[in-house]
Formats: sequence, structure tokens, C-alpha cells
Amino acid sequence: MNEEEPGWEVDPDDEWGLAVLATVGRQLRLRREVVGMRVVDFAKAMGYSEDMVYKVEGGKRIPQPEFLDKADKVLSADGLIAAMKEDTDKVRYPKKVRALAEVEAKAVEIQLYDPLSIHGLLQTPEYARVLLTMRRPAYTEVEVERFFAARMARKSVFERDPAPELGFVLEEWTLRRPLGGRELLRRQLEHLLEVAQLRNVELQVMPMEREEHAGVDGSIEVLKFADGSAVGRSPAVANGRAVEEPRQLRILELRYGIIRAQALTPRESTAYIEQLLGAT
Repeated sequence: MNEEEPGWEVDPDDEWGLAVLATVGRQLRLRREVVGMRVVDFAKAMGYSEDMVYKVEGGKRIPQPEFLDKADKVLSADGLIAAMKEDTDKVRYPKKVRALAEVEAKAVEIQLYDPLSIHGLLQTPEYARVLLTMRRPAYTEVEVERFFAARMARKSVFERDPAPELGFVLEEWTLRRPLGGRELLRRQLEHLLEVAQLRNVELQVMPMEREEHAGVDGSIEVLKFADGSAVGRSPAVANGRAVEEPRQLRILELRYGIIRAQALTPRESTAYIEQLLGAT
């Protein structure tokens, strides 16, 4: 294991995350002291620097899963330290992403429109990673891994039982631009066709030839819950903040409804993606 391999930085305004890491670090330090191992000896056995061990024990860094697995063996903890991966797995996702995933986990219906790229919930792992590496200013390798893990974790929405109703509207140009290469795009299109077959998913394509388009104000996200409440978000409403007020939600639902009407039907969209795949 690389001694210089960094852990993840802690989001300073993530109070819950900081509390979790403080607890994990304290338990790790107590276990090390119980077996009578000094920091210098523990760091050597782990393959990390002493500074990294101090930061993890002090709750200043998010330990990666491999760190906790090895620490469990080095300290003969019988799985007690390794079990803390469940907590640190949640902390490693940025606070905003974690909050979004929690809301998505409760929704019974999710309506999504993204004019800039294929929505994150629909991205293959390879496609998602390529998009993250294209960001400018560039993310560090650690940031790429962290955001990638968070994006993949949100896909658990497809595994829920009962599954929520999911609606996606995709822009045609996002399905044509070969970001990462044509083979990567081909696998992404194949994945879209697989997702489109799910009974709880409606996937529609907005053709570039449309002369009228209700999505010119940007992305739309509306989540509806079993109790009849809803929350929405769009850069054109409330400066992109989440809204629950009925009047603002009606605006988002109106725009989304018109966008869906202007787009190809789900059946037409599937046929169109198949056509694009054949030409890729």
C-alpha cells in the first residue's frame, strides 16, 4: 500500500460527518492503545505515514475501506474496525450528494431533465468517470474517486422495492457527442436501452430539430412522496434552491410536462437510440 496515498478531506460544514469520523478515529486509537502499539509501529505495519495515522485517529481524514480492513488485521480487532466501513462509506460522499440520495430514497416518483449531459442516474461507471475527469479546473484524483463513488451510490434508487416511477428526458446532442470515445458512447447507449426496458422507467429523447423547447431555462428535478408532498429544483426557480411551495412546484411541473410533450414518446425514443447505436 502506498505510504503517500491520501485519505479524503472532511467537509468542514458537515457536522454529522465530522462526528462520525471523530468516533471512528477514537475507536481506532483506543484499539491501538489496548494492544500496546505505538503510532510509529502501527504506521509501519499499515504502510502509511505517521502523519496520516494521526489525521485518521484525530478525525481529520476519511479512512478509505482498505485502511480499515488492514487496521482490523494489524490490531487483531476481529472485525470491529472493519465494521466501521459502513459509517465511513456514507461520510465519504459530499454532504449535498448524501442529502440528495436520502431524499431520492423516499420518493415514489422522480421527474428529471438535464440539458447538459446524460443524467447521472443513467450514466455507466466508465462514462461517469470520464465526465468527472473532464471538469475544469480539474478535480484531484481523490476528488474524482469521491464524486464517482457518490454518483454510483445514487443508482441504488433502481434497486428499491417497491421501485419509484422514474421519468427522464434526454437531449439528442448528449447522445451523439462521443465523450471519452465512440466505444464508450456505444456502451452508454446500450445501457440506456437496458434501463428503458424497466417497467418503472420512462425515457424520452428531445430531438435537436425541435423549433420550440420549454427546457431553455435549464434542468428540472421534481420528487414526489407518498404523503402527497413534493420538492423540486431548477436554476430558473429560487436560484436553484430546493422548493416545496405549491406555486413554484406548479411552474416546474408545467415546464416538465411541456418538455415531455415536445420530446419523442418512450417508444419512439427507444427506436431512436437504437438507430444512433447502429450508426456509432
